[in-house]
Amino acid sequence: MYAALRLQRRLHRGEAEITVVEPQPYMTYQPFLPEAAAGSIDPRHVIVPLRRVLHGCTVVTGEITRLDHAARQAQAATPATRSTGDPDLKLPYDLLVAAPGSVSRTLPIPGLAEHGIGFKTVEEAVALRNHVLEQLDIASSTRDPAIREAALTFVFVGGGFAGVEALAELEDMARAAVRYYHNVTAEDLRWILVEATDRILPEVGPELGRYTVSELRGRNIEVRLGTRLESLTDRIVVLSDGSRFAARTLVWTAGVRPAPVLAATDLPTDARGRIRCEPTLRVAGVDDAWSAGDCAAVPDLTRPGEYCAPNAQHAVRQAKVLGDNVLAQLRGEPQTPYRHSSRGAVASLGLHKGVAQVRGRRLTGRPAWLMHRAYHLSRMPTFNRKARVLADWMLAGVSSREIVSLGSLEHPRAEFEAAMGRGTPTAEPRSQPEPPTRPGS
Repeated sequence: MYAALRLQRRLHRGEAEITVVEPQPYMTYQPFLPEAAAGSIDPRHVIVPLRRVLHGCTVVTGEITRLDHAARQAQAATPATRSTGDPDLKLPYDLLVAAPGSVSRTLPIPGLAEHGIGFKTVEEAVALRNHVLEQLDIASSTRDPAIREAALTFVFVGGGFAGVEALAELEDMARAAVRYYHNVTAEDLRWILVEATDRILPEVGPELGRYTVSELRGRNIEVRLGTRLESLTDRIVVLSDGSRFAARTLVWTAGVRPAPVLAATDLPTDARGRIRCEPTLRVAGVDDAWSAGDCAAVPDLTRPGEYCAPNAQHAVRQAKVLGDNVLAQLRGEPQTPYRHSSRGAVASLGLHKGVAQVRGRRLTGRPAWLMHRAYHLSRMPTFNRKARVLADWMLAGVSSREIVSLGSLEHPRAEFEAAMGRGTPTAEPRSQPEPPTRPGS
């Protein structure tokens, strides 16, 4: 979206046509997903509708199923072709920008596919919020101690930004929610963070990583470092440190991998499946093709021999350079290599809590939390979305969190089907949301 927006603004009228193919008709600003899950931001405000922003582009809602760059042709499965069974839409092109992003990196762990919950899309964030609140309802209404204990146990696997921020925000939300339950207290909740390495939040540095561990443990959150998930069969969590317990919630945030759609292209990839790129973001050894973001292996010119990390900070900046270089190619001008030296990193640890490392300075607590919000608000695309997110924060500052579960959104026809005699709306609540069907972004 950023690359297309850059081109849309700088191209002369009639100079080129831009076609954007994306399975979802919006872009998700992922750093705000934890706050959307916790109810601090309306989930609709962390997404940017492509057709509203890219008014000078042709937006095709569909998934690329095959890309033959040698022939300069792509094939896309759209909602229309899927519903009618017609052949995929063929899209000829002259220049290509391949930026399908990433998907969750999963491992063949027994039970993970059946019971794990991802945290990469706004649909998953909303479903996870509903699920956590649903577990409080289950614990409050059951007389079975085993079911109650499993419902109140929440496990997050992965100690990066996504895992730590999601856990911290949802723990804050659940702590606020239990005040309205007569038989569930904050002390009944069990939160566990599992990380395979010996540190969390490596991007903020070792000292702030240790501070974060101390902060989380001070909130009675168990942090298991150097520990791996071995099994999740029948919702029984088995860890490599020998622990074994029941949990109805396990959130998987242990890294990402390039979108699988790249396997259906003839573009060169590295051992991790990323598109090999030159510093100018042009695909290595290929004419008229560029890439950026999580799916691209872009040399980091500030750290010779290494590649840019798959994060939003690099992706947004790469996209702007990429757009300028595509324009330079059209106009026969020299291309600019991508060079970015990180200014720091920020992370939220829940309401009024955070850590930040900015230009060598370390911040914690409320100043870091404010820095986190200010930075990401500045990076949120479009003034419209900035204003909506800011309004959400202002309203949340003068009122309490919304703690209503809308799990019925996932089954909107349940009541009607029951009225027709085809089902029952009083069935036992689902123990976990099913991951939304979403091919490579």
